[in-house]
Amino acid sequence: MRGQGRQSPPAGGPAMEQYRMVGTPEGPLTYRLVKKRIKNLNLRLDRRGEIILSVPLRCPLERADSFVIEKSGWIVRHLPTPEQLPDLLPEVDRAACARLLGEAVARVYPLVAPAGVPMPQLKLRKMKSQWGNCHYRQGYITLNTALARCPEPLRDYVALHELVHFLHPDHGPGFYAAMDARMPGWRKRRQELKKYAQALIL
Repeated sequence: MRGQGRQSPPAGGPAMEQYRMVGTPEGPLTYRLVKKRIKNLNLRLDRRGEIILSVPLRCPLERADSFVIEKSGWIVRHLPTPEQLPDLLPEVDRAACARLLGEAVARVYPLVAPAGVPMPQLKLRKMKSQWGNCHYRQGYITLNTALARCPEPLRDYVALHELVHFLHPDHGPGFYAAMDARMPGWRKRRQELKKYAQALIL
């Protein structure tokens, strides 16, 4: 099992990210691949144990996967134990998922409504590399069904993130200012969400 992932759009610059899963001698590993303007491959673990590999923009995906496989022994030795990772919420059926994510949108929509954002159509989709996306021209947002397995505050953060894109389609200073004004603790929630990356590949 190797190289499963979908590339997400660039966020705030030339860097591109996606989650990938590879089979290694130590078992399957999921890592975050970041393509940006660098010359060498750079592998690190953040303090929560997320595997992050930064590579040059033109680095083939096969090379990135191979690098993680080569370093799998080191990675496993430094990963947190399962007891240190959060438990995912129980899996739910499609109807319950639609209800949970619809409620998240409803909770945060009043934060953008005064700015003239219309209530968007909500679509659900299983995605491997992103928690949601916004199609502001078409008037709808898509949320990852995996969010149903994450705590409510994290679902609210992703829902608001996508709604704010109706005001600021990119990830420029205006977008971050709008997020700060509406959810001052959103950065902490974004960091917390990284611990639930396993939900993306289940």
